[in-house]
Amino acid sequence: MSTFEAILLTIVTASTPLLIAALGELVTERSGVLNLGVEGMMAMGAACSFAAAVTFNSTLLGVGAGIVAGTLMAALFAVVVLGFAANQVGSGLALTILGLGLSGLIGAPFVGARRDPVAPISIPGLSDLPVIGRLFFGQDLFVYASILLTIAVAYYLGRIRSGLTLRSIGENHTSAHALGLPVWRVRFLAILFGGACAGLAGAYLSLVYTRFWSPNMTAGRGWIALALVVFAAWRPGWALIGAYIFGAATVLQLHAQAAQFGVPSQLLSAVPYLATILALLLLSLRHGRALGAPGSLGTPFVPDR
Repeated sequence: MSTFEAILLTIVTASTPLLIAALGELVTERSGVLNLGVEGMMAMGAACSFAAAVTFNSTLLGVGAGIVAGTLMAALFAVVVLGFAANQVGSGLALTILGLGLSGLIGAPFVGARRDPVAPISIPGLSDLPVIGRLFFGQDLFVYASILLTIAVAYYLGRIRSGLTLRSIGENHTSAHALGLPVWRVRFLAILFGGACAGLAGAYLSLVYTRFWSPNMTAGRGWIALALVVFAAWRPGWALIGAYIFGAATVLQLHAQAAQFGVPSQLLSAVPYLATILALLLLSLRHGRALGAPGSLGTPFVPDR
């Protein structure tokens, strides 16, 4: 395998958890709810999935545990912000802190353990093609699932009646409620979906990307996924493109460190996050107004409190 091919394969692997988490948050924000707890839900998904996979020696059970963990964390957030009318921003930050702390507790007994790699899907003949063979026809199931999820979310939000209902609730929940639409139920389910995606993204990190557990292994990826939703202007297709751009920034800084370019490693490690800030800044300048201002970029979420 050439170095160029290895870099491309690593970029795909690094981008997949960003894409999955961003798609879940995109649906949540489209319903009119801002959940800043993606980092915490990803951490819980990573810890619970690895713990279950090692305990029961099953990657499938591990993935299921990660999804359940993310969903339960999201359910807690939903009950707090929808049922008790708590502030969405504060509740999301608290969820991140809770998730990072609780994941460290759950994962502590499994530090140092490792899992076998997940076998990629190999298509005879096609997988052996130079460069594009393994890149397009030799990935693991999670990569293909993330692409299908992108298509499904785009179709659901753009074509399916319930998806259009979700968007209308996010745009103006007062009018939607006056029309008799189930605002609370739709938002609750959207939050659960976002949590399930974050949990799945965390499971991918610990079971496929690194194949081990370590505290704070999400390393800010949840925050990048949040920024990615804004970068994509709440469009699933652009989320796919953005995820691979940010994934490429993550991988290239690692190769730059290995090449010893004479640049401090701390600065190179900050490249993905600097790229995120730069992308949001350019997007803001392009539209001539600050991100998050009323009406900017057709912002779908409007926190009630």
